[in-house]
Amino acid sequence: PFHPMVNLECSTEIRPFLCALYAPVCTEYGRVTLPCRRLCQRAKSDCYKLMEMFGVSWPDEMECSRFPDCEESYPRAIDLLPSNDGTEESPSSVQRDYGFWCPRELKIEPDLGYSFMGVRDCSPPCPNMYFRKDELIFARYFIGVVSIVCLSATLFTFLTFLIDVGRFRYPERPIIFYAVCYMMVSLVFFLGFLLEDRVSCNAASPGRFRASTVTQGSHNKACTLLFMTLYFFTMAGSVWWVILTITWFLAAVPKWGSEAIEKKALLFHAVAWGVPGALTITLMAMNKIEGDSMSGVCFVGLYDLMALRWFLLVPLALDVVVGVVLLLAGIAALNRVRMEIPLEKENQDKLVKFMIRIGVFSILYLVPLLTVIGCYLYEQSHREVWETTWVQERCREYHIPCPFK
Repeated sequence: PFHPMVNLECSTEIRPFLCALYAPVCTEYGRVTLPCRRLCQRAKSDCYKLMEMFGVSWPDEMECSRFPDCEESYPRAIDLLPSNDGTEESPSSVQRDYGFWCPRELKIEPDLGYSFMGVRDCSPPCPNMYFRKDELIFARYFIGVVSIVCLSATLFTFLTFLIDVGRFRYPERPIIFYAVCYMMVSLVFFLGFLLEDRVSCNAASPGRFRASTVTQGSHNKACTLLFMTLYFFTMAGSVWWVILTITWFLAAVPKWGSEAIEKKALLFHAVAWGVPGALTITLMAMNKIEGDSMSGVCFVGLYDLMALRWFLLVPLALDVVVGVVLLLAGIAALNRVRMEIPLEKENQDKLVKFMIRIGVFSILYLVPLLTVIGCYLYEQSHREVWETTWVQERCREYHIPCPFK
């Protein structure tokens, strides 16, 4: 990519800059010193007019913002001359962040919207970069078994509803729609288990020196379909739980009857399906779809922290807060009725059973969801450390600059 600039002889700085970039001086401790940003800027500034005249663009891998901002130009005397004082500088005293340079093996065709660690036209490797092969195999089979169990349980619940629709009335009917949502979620994970990484990963291309990489964006139709189904029904299930707490609250506090709550069913459905639909469309428009080589599905927030934060953590945490507040208010109201108003033993037993049923279902829902939210919080707070560690461990294998310690 730099041959046009060399042939144009547009700057006296261009050759020293290219030598410093592609054939750098090796210093002690095995470190490689990259050219300073100022040298890059001078070379780019000198060549700008001729580049514009001949329609030549400055290569992305030579972007000046990627280089360290040091005062002296490259090469420095300290890099070229041996130390005479007999003392060694501690490696920890030299810390420069050269950023992440996308290896040739992970580069992707331009204009597909791929991005990895802030670098465009780059994608994470497949299989998953954080786990060993045996860990991935165990995780994949574990997810497959759990998806079958969940699919069986939710399908049984839905079939029970179809056999006797009148048995499930408001305020408890949202449980059925919640079960349908997680039946679809389980089905997607089961399909991911069967597909392995055929959809979530791009195939390797040895002839072009490209490794298998994570699928991103909406160009892969199968991946897009898995993402749409999984994300939509995950969010819809969360919203249906909030609606369930709303119907319980309406039945417990203002004492609405089943018929009165059912009149709001159209509004409940509009919110429960509309909000997840809007979020799904937004993510597709933003090209935030990412493959998960561990489970074989496609989702969001696996490598993009902003997407993880705003499209998973915030909606799920908001649903939990709203649902728990309404749930506690409803339980408190029912308990007050039980304590203050004298009821027949049969009615009192029904009320107690209703409260127990609400409590058990809420615990069974909240414990896994809070665990997932906790994992997301842990992941988003440690992701950058994981990525830096991965680069440090694999930089020599990929022939890219290693971060200093």
